[in-house]
Amino acid sequence: MTTAADTHTTVTPAELRELLGETLHTEVVDYFIGQTGKTREEIEREVLECLRYLYLVSRHRDQLGGLFLPVDQHIDEIWHYLILQTREYRDLCENRLPGGFFVEHRSIGYEEYQQEPGRERTIEEALRWIPLYCWEFGAFDEGALPHWTIVRFLHERLEMPLAEIADLQPYTPA
Repeated sequence: MTTAADTHTTVTPAELRELLGETLHTEVVDYFIGQTGKTREEIEREVLECLRYLYLVSRHRDQLGGLFLPVDQHIDEIWHYLILQTREYRDLCENRLPGGFFVEHRSIGYEEYQQEPGRERTIEEALRWIPLYCWEFGAFDEGALPHWTIVRFLHERLEMPLAEIADLQPYTPA
């Protein structure tokens, strides 16, 4: 008997880049190289992680919709830039991403957000991202690590190996 796990393939960086389109991808990368002075490789990785975030929110709306953004400020800034390209962003959300809906943005600081649902719920929500990310894109690697705050915390502060993080199951409160 074949299961979904047997036939599942991960979404590649090239497939995500195609969702954005070559013209907009180049525009975003060039803009942030000019703004930050980072290398093309660094910015392309940030754009990739932003697209991964948007893909996850779109594909897993029921599990992730409305949750706190678990990525660093650089990814959020790329998302802001994409939103300002209103026609292209709407097309990306509604016609190219798997959920087919406009992914909205709400700016709120982590400290403020943590007070809204409470500490335990904040932790549970942050940990929802990890299994879904690994299912869709494969395990986190060193290049993704700086951009996903909860993964960086687990790896650097709690000294969890990336392989162990990839094996995390969704959090369920006792």
